[in-house]
Amino acid sequence: MNLLLDTHAILWFFWDDPQLSDAAKGAITDPGNRKLVSAVSYWEIAIKVSLKKLDLGEPYRSFMPREIARNCFDMLPVSLDHAAVVSDMAFHHRDPFDRLLIAQAIWEKVPIISADTAFDAYSVTRIW
Repeated sequence: MNLLLDTHAILWFFWDDPQLSDAAKGAITDPGNRKLVSAVSYWEIAIKVSLKKLDLGEPYRSFMPREIARNCFDMLPVSLDHAAVVSDMAFHHRDPFDRLLIAQAIWEKVPIISADTAFDAYSVTRIW
């Protein structure tokens, strides 16, 4: 099964953070699942690092590519179709990064791994 990971789920998985639920960790570590990391998440992490709101413990340029490759995650680019879904979405969620992740999950018809219960207001399957 294909799974889309929310930004916090990606980082919590990389860091083996106990905030990551057992169900989420199990889905991510299941070798039968393909894990998708959106370009939105790469961008969000880079912005937070540049604003000093997130410390990866090392430079972004070394941390992100290594961890993505080491964990066999695949990148999901942002498409015009994804943006079109955003243009039709209700504003249950206001965060632009999360809105685009939700749109990608809707368009790609994939579950999203996220602790964010606001995602439940949309037609997505959330694993947590």
